[in-house]
Amino acid sequence: MYRLDHRLLAVRMSDTLAASGVAADSSAHVIESLIQTSLRGVDSHGIQLFPHYVRAVASGRINRTPHLSPRRTAASTAILDAGHAFGHHAGAVAIDTAIELAHASGIGAVCVKDSTHFGAAAYFALRAARSGHIGFSFTNADALVKAFNSTKAVFGTNPVCFAAPLRTEEPLCLDMATSLVSWNKVRNCRATGADLDAGWAFDKDGLPTQDANAATSLNPAGGYKGYGLGMMVEVLCGLLADGPIAHELLPMFTSKIEEKRHISHFFMAIDIARFVPLDRFVGRLQHLVDSIRSMPGIDAQVMVPGDPEKQAFAERSIRGIPVTQALLDSLIEVDPSMIGTIRS
Repeated sequence: MYRLDHRLLAVRMSDTLAASGVAADSSAHVIESLIQTSLRGVDSHGIQLFPHYVRAVASGRINRTPHLSPRRTAASTAILDAGHAFGHHAGAVAIDTAIELAHASGIGAVCVKDSTHFGAAAYFALRAARSGHIGFSFTNADALVKAFNSTKAVFGTNPVCFAAPLRTEEPLCLDMATSLVSWNKVRNCRATGADLDAGWAFDKDGLPTQDANAATSLNPAGGYKGYGLGMMVEVLCGLLADGPIAHELLPMFTSKIEEKRHISHFFMAIDIARFVPLDRFVGRLQHLVDSIRSMPGIDAQVMVPGDPEKQAFAERSIRGIPVTQALLDSLIEVDPSMIGTIRS
C-alpha cells in the first residue's frame, strides 16, 4: 500500500485533463470531487475512477468543453441539459443553481439530463450545506440492483444524499447507495481476488454469491425498502428529466467506451432561514449530534452519518491517500508523472 500526496495529485490530475483538452471549470470540479471523496475514505468513488474518466474523455463519451446553462421552468425549478459533460461539473452547476433559487424562493430544485457519472453524491449536497442550506442529491444509474423477489436487476445503485450544516464542524452528511454496497466494491474484490461479504450480491440466476466474478446484481439495502428507495430516485431523476431509466442506461464499464450514457440527476436546496433562524438550527442540530455521540456504545463510540468520513479525512489529509499497487499502476499508465505523488 502506498500513500499519495493529495496536493501533488491534484496538480498532476489537472495537467492530465488539460492535456486531454478538458475545460478548466470541468477539470476543477472533477479533481475536487475525486480527491475530496478519497480523503473522506470513500475509495469506490474517489481517485480510482480517474483513469476511466481519462479514457472516457479520449473516446468522446464525455464532452471536454460543455456550455452549461440551466433553463428556469418556474420560480424555484430549473432543468439543465448537460450535453454529456462531466457529471461533477454539471452537478455543481445544478446544485449552485438550486441554492440561488432557494435564496429567492425558499427552495430550489434542478433536474439534469444527458449527463455522465457524477462521482460521489456528497460532493453536491455538501456544497449546499456549507452555504447554510439543506442539500439533497440523487442520480440514476444502469441496472445493477435486483428487484425484490426477482431474479433480475432493475434499478441502479441510485444514491440518496442529504447534508445539513453544523455549528462547529463540517456538515452532517448521509450519503448512501440504495443497494447494500456499491458496484465498485464488487470490482475491487475482483481486482484483489477477495470474496464478497455474504448478502452483497447475486449471480445470473438470482442466487446469493460471494464469488465476485460470478456477481451480476446487488442486494437492495433493507430488502424491499432499499428497492423502493431506488425506485423513488429513478422517478426524481430519469422520469423528471425525461431521460432513459434504469435498464435503458448503458453500463459504465462494460459498454463501448465511446457510447453516450444519458444519465440523469436531481438536486434540491432548502433555505433553512426561511423556516428557522440559521444560527438556532445549526446549534440545535449540533446538540442533537453531540448527544447521540455521547450515548453508551456496545463496543465502540456511537456515531452519526458522516463521522467515519470525517475521521478518514483528518487522517488522510496528513498521511496521504492510501492506494494499492494496482491503482498506482493504473494512475501511472494515464500519466507517468503520477509516480511523483507518492509520499516519502
